[in-house]
Amino acid sequence: MITLVDTTLRDGEQAPGVAFSIDEKMEIAKVLSDIGIKEIEAGTSVMGGEEAEAVKAVVGLGLPVKIFTWNRIVEKDIEASLLCGVKNLYISCPVSDIQIQNKLRKTRNWVKERFTKIIPALKKDGCYAACGLEDASRADVSFVLEVCRLLEELQADRIRICDTVGILTPFKAFELIAYLKGYIKIPLEIHTHNDFGLAAANALAGIKGGAGYASVTVNGMGERAGNAALEELVMALEKLEGIKTGINTKMLKKLSALVSVFSGRPVATDKPIVGDMAFSHESGIHVNGVLKHPPNYEPYPPEEVGAKREIILGKHSGKSYSVLNTLKLSAKTRRIAAACGIFA
Repeated sequence: MITLVDTTLRDGEQAPGVAFSIDEKMEIAKVLSDIGIKEIEAGTSVMGGEEAEAVKAVVGLGLPVKIFTWNRIVEKDIEASLLCGVKNLYISCPVSDIQIQNKLRKTRNWVKERFTKIIPALKKDGCYAACGLEDASRADVSFVLEVCRLLEELQADRIRICDTVGILTPFKAFELIAYLKGYIKIPLEIHTHNDFGLAAANALAGIKGGAGYASVTVNGMGERAGNAALEELVMALEKLEGIKTGINTKMLKKLSALVSVFSGRPVATDKPIVGDMAFSHESGIHVNGVLKHPPNYEPYPPEEVGAKREIILGKHSGKSYSVLNTLKLSAKTRRIAAACGIFA
């Protein structure tokens, strides 16, 4: 069983122009729980104001879900999360030289010193410490391993390996996770971004490499080109790899529509899994085949994700009377089709 960590309310909301209300965050959290998500990253408490109130509201729902917050490796972030009633924390810090030097203006030793100070204190307070290694995909892999070994010694609960700017390929994602798993026993999480359109594929590869956790967002929403899409990774795991996720896939389209409305971001009609035309057929050859036996042109029934099959009349529909009769069209539609030269 793979644990999917939904970060729609944090990383997803960081998509430019997106800002969920407190009520919207609560509704999304409830539906995520309903479909079987066991871990939700609810926000960044240190932002204060409505963000902190939203985190408190999600915690207050009492869902059978672990609620996490995202924190920098500084005390004030952690204090803000604890004040919101959160005991599950992501403690995030860059591990690539480019970000350590050019973003933090610090050194590799500073990173290790901060983790060494923060993690034991969290564990003493009874917190679940998930450590995010930001920009790990661009980091010196020997330093990534060094930090992972340190975190294991400090008894951190798990490590999130972040492809922060989406530069991994599935091959490299597999190799990175498999390499780290060869030296450490601490659970790993793969966190991928979609800058090259590979987020879901990289997450899948990371899981195959040994990651027991994967970060996702509904509709793949997130900064820049987004994150690994929950719906895509779920169906790839379930259907292509036979790996159980514990997700009620029949609710995926409903969840997608909910987040689309709340975020103001329409879902592309041809988006895999949840797009309105993901199960639409126009080509006569395809229509004929899918009506005879749906698996001819569908990898799984649309009902499995809460969708419906649709047959479209158009330029490519062909002129087969057998297909026309099978479609059970009304007399008016038949006359229109004939006038357009379709099925004539």
